[in-house]
Amino acid sequence: MHPQARLNHNGTYRSSGSTAISVLFLLIFLFQFLQLSAQEKITDSAVTERIQYIQKMLDQGKPKADLWWNGWLYGYTAATVGQGIIFLSNDKLSNRQDMVLGAATALIGVAGQLLTPMTPGQAPAKLALLGGDTPEERILKLKIAEELFEASAKREKDGRSWQMHAASGVVNLGGGLITWLGFKRSLGAGVANFALNTVITEAQIWSQPRRAIKDYKNYCEKYRYGLAYLPHTQQTRLLLNAFPGGLAVRLLF
Repeated sequence: MHPQARLNHNGTYRSSGSTAISVLFLLIFLFQFLQLSAQEKITDSAVTERIQYIQKMLDQGKPKADLWWNGWLYGYTAATVGQGIIFLSNDKLSNRQDMVLGAATALIGVAGQLLTPMTPGQAPAKLALLGGDTPEERILKLKIAEELFEASAKREKDGRSWQMHAASGVVNLGGGLITWLGFKRSLGAGVANFALNTVITEAQIWSQPRRAIKDYKNYCEKYRYGLAYLPHTQQTRLLLNAFPGGLAVRLLF
């Protein structure tokens, strides 16, 4: 009988040594495959290229994003203040009713702008402040840059989603009903109020910039082999432990 062979309880023989060697060779092969896969990750120069590309795209989209957000914020603020002043200085009941309702509607617009900041306008400055002096810092910066880029595109998509149209429609419908039923005006007056506010809110929604959506799509197509979420410090290690009657192998990565 072979010196490494053992008799099993069912009368068959097995070779623990050959089995262990086979497992070891298999694990070494897998380990080499993992090393080759790791070598496919992007180089430091490619990381820098991606960061610069994202920064450039975000910088170019910032002016329109800021113009849209600030323009509507200041517009709603001015409408709130202006109608509030007219409400306080006018004695006619119908005018005061219209002004208080208009001021309240405009104030909702102000709150909407403040509660939904324009990510494409804020992202460039956030990215520019991140350090990138070492390869590890650049990897982390690229990860954050891609997250900011994706968030910018998502913000623009969400800004024209059906939820935004529905939310605006509810507010506008409420204003029309208050005019008609609450202020006891004609149905036509209620419809006119609803129509006017709908034109304003739809103009706000459809005038939102769309550049980040296009730029992010181009980025994903340009770098086809995926976004760079690379490991920072962890290294792949193969640990072998021998003990009587067997061999233990651990692969850490």
